[in-house]
Amino acid sequence: MAKNKKVLDDNSLFCLSNHMQASVSRDYLQSMGYSARDLGIPGWNASYQCRPRITQRQVTFTIPYTGCGTTKQADNETINYSNFLKAAVSSGIIKRKKDLHIHVSCKMLQNTWVNTVYITNNTVDIQEVQYGNFDVNVSFFTSSSFLYPVTSSPYYVNLDQNLYLQAEILHSDASLALFVDTCVASPYPNDFSSLTYDLIRSGCVRDETYQLYSSPSPRITRFKFSSFHFLNRFPSVYLQCKLVVCRAYDVSSRCYRGCVVRSKRDAGSYQEKVDVVLGPIQLQSPSKDKRSLELAVKDVEKPAAASSQAVYPTAAIFGGIFLAVVLAVAAFTLGRRTRVVRGQPLSTKM
Repeated sequence: MAKNKKVLDDNSLFCLSNHMQASVSRDYLQSMGYSARDLGIPGWNASYQCRPRITQRQVTFTIPYTGCGTTKQADNETINYSNFLKAAVSSGIIKRKKDLHIHVSCKMLQNTWVNTVYITNNTVDIQEVQYGNFDVNVSFFTSSSFLYPVTSSPYYVNLDQNLYLQAEILHSDASLALFVDTCVASPYPNDFSSLTYDLIRSGCVRDETYQLYSSPSPRITRFKFSSFHFLNRFPSVYLQCKLVVCRAYDVSSRCYRGCVVRSKRDAGSYQEKVDVVLGPIQLQSPSKDKRSLELAVKDVEKPAAASSQAVYPTAAIFGGIFLAVVLAVAAFTLGRRTRVVRGQPLSTKM
């Protein structure tokens, strides 16, 4: 048992957006009778991209999800990227040491990456678990052609102006798809329950101006809606969107099921996905109100009290300027989901 703990301390695996990073301790290799140069990816030692970086303490491999012999297996619940490292004697006609196989695997499960490492051939079995995220780039664009992202900050718009958004998965695996499950508006950046307005929920369109556009790849999703403001002098409006990642062209996955009417039993499951929050955008001028919303919620002025003809000039709309965000998204529709803190402010991708 102590030996297993030592191996866990010496070796590591990280599942990043475009590759796995596997590190093996040189001390551990030496204890098994091997040198740093004995370890490699079988059949790929001639490729510069697949060779390790050797430091004083570790041998580190940067293994792409779509190269260096990495294999992919998918089922209804997971996508598993696997490879293995091998240390073996390189010369002679006999050997007295066992070959060392270190299997590395990055498995996408629910909202997380689960990383596993194990060593075979009667040496020692180990496993590591950590969590990782998909990277998703979210941008406003100037028109339905989606050629020019909005670069001004803040993004000033007119009331009832069309707003165009694009979200794209940043991952080396081309066989992934992105789906907009839910987008909800609120005047508060961290509260999406007290006063909200749905654009789309559980894949079901709720706002008459919401429109989905065709995209050049399943990894990209595009949509638009018309700007509006809340009544009762709320100065800002924020948009919270929940995105789902699936296998491309898998018609049984959530991405291809469209509108899903949830029963009372699972009505709250959408809250267990990770949220992206965008906003605010300021109205450019106090133009005529074409699309004010009266929302039947507590603490909102009744129609008689809100019948003033004036439009609040400081009302704000949704926002975000060519935003790159780190977004952990649901991979598939599963029975269990990891709960996360809702309403996390959108931040620049690091």
